[in-house]
Amino acid sequence: MGKTTPRRGVAKVTRPPPEREYLGFRAVGVAVSKLTVPIVARRGGGILVRLKAEWAVIVGPDWAEVSWPATLGRDGVLKLRAAPGAALDLQHRAPLIIERINLFFGRAAVTRLALVQGPLPLASGAGRPVISPLSEGETKALDQRLSAIADPDLRSALAQLGRAVGGVQR
Repeated sequence: MGKTTPRRGVAKVTRPPPEREYLGFRAVGVAVSKLTVPIVARRGGGILVRLKAEWAVIVGPDWAEVSWPATLGRDGVLKLRAAPGAALDLQHRAPLIIERINLFFGRAAVTRLALVQGPLPLASGAGRPVISPLSEGETKALDQRLSAIADPDLRSALAQLGRAVGGVQR
């Protein structure tokens, strides 16, 4: 028996070649997001990260100095770390703080606060630097430079600025 050759004019039906798995480099973003989404969801869904980043803006600088958000549970309970002297005030202001947090996120992200007294994880800011007074020679030099300014308000403001800058640079 001989070889058969396809007839002319008849189309041969072929299937597309099977898709091979790409063996080269792949983007890591998809794989990482599949791994991290459950972890982030368990720990507050990214809300806690935004809450910590914007804490001073949300509650104000006074309350941010004496409190820090620790954890956020799935049921909306925010565990708030509080400095020992401020826990009672924070407890009384809890509805206001919850309202501010939920207003910031645009939805009911926090339902209740659980206060934990103890040291805050971040050291509070040092505040204003201490300005040491200028020596007599520095004061005379500053007054001499400012004597040409006619406006008394401007002269006093610049003198105050000069004392502050000169006192801090020591």
